[in-house]
Amino acid sequence: MTSAGFLYSKGIVFSPADTPPISTFLESNPGAYTTTRTHNNSASLLFWDRHLQRLSNSVKILLTSNPQFLFKSLNSTINPLLTPPPPSDPVWESTIKSLVNESVNKVLPVALRETRNEGEELAVTALVTGNTEKLGEVKRNVFEALDVHVHVGSHVPHVFGVKGYGARVAVVGPGRNIAEAKYSDWVRLRKSLEKLRPPLVTELLLSNDGDRILEGCVTNFFVVCRKDNRNEKYLGGNENTLPYEVQTAPIGDGVLPGVIRQLVIEVCLSKGILFREVAPSWSEHEFWQEAFITSKPFVFYTFSLLLASIAFDQNSSNVINT
Repeated sequence: MTSAGFLYSKGIVFSPADTPPISTFLESNPGAYTTTRTHNNSASLLFWDRHLQRLSNSVKILLTSNPQFLFKSLNSTINPLLTPPPPSDPVWESTIKSLVNESVNKVLPVALRETRNEGEELAVTALVTGNTEKLGEVKRNVFEALDVHVHVGSHVPHVFGVKGYGARVAVVGPGRNIAEAKYSDWVRLRKSLEKLRPPLVTELLLSNDGDRILEGCVTNFFVVCRKDNRNEKYLGGNENTLPYEVQTAPIGDGVLPGVIRQLVIEVCLSKGILFREVAPSWSEHEFWQEAFITSKPFVFYTFSLLLASIAFDQNSSNVINT
């Protein structure tokens, strides 16, 4: 994706000259966000319904656990209308989806018409942020205090299955707070981990103990592992006949419920492939047959290199070099 693009914000479509890179925009604005890309020569947005569902859930989680990640400069006095809706609220979900779709439809046609080359796909990021200035004016519900921003930029799909395109990863730091939500503050917070990036590494993995791998900074992490002899609970397949299982850390351990993560789980279940939600252990990596990461908008990468280059001080959350 190129650094420039189009931005829809507060009712205005900004031209490429006035649109910051997506990383800069996310670092500067709090909120929950999701990123996808166009598909099939920009005919559709890839897995868009799933992205909208995850975005709706992320906004709800931030309202519940840390509204400061949603509203900039929020003081300790919380407007009672910011009380999040019940876990399953169709009105909440449909309203968030409607607000986001309305904003996307303001800017995506402009980007398609003015900047896209034939065959080029576009990366689309939707950010739902709280408007602190509107909090005092909210009379009915929290939707009145939410703004939606949409950033559209160029995206060139990566080539898979070619030597040299595998991901290079390293374990470098502890897991995220409020990991089940995707929020823009993480773009800023992960910069401290970027300073630990070894040469040639393309993704940084997170672990709270230096052994059990949770996820990547921007990806979910999976391994295909030879089964052990423990009596474990499997999803799908027949544990008596299949020699391998797919493993990834459970959401409860502190990982993002990625869109492609869920698709991998669904494929495993539909194909009878053993799947176990358990954090892959580096101490058992000799049993790994394969490892891969999944992300939007790149779908997935297999590994060409895995480094265990950072260990953790067991008595603190700091990372130390080994």
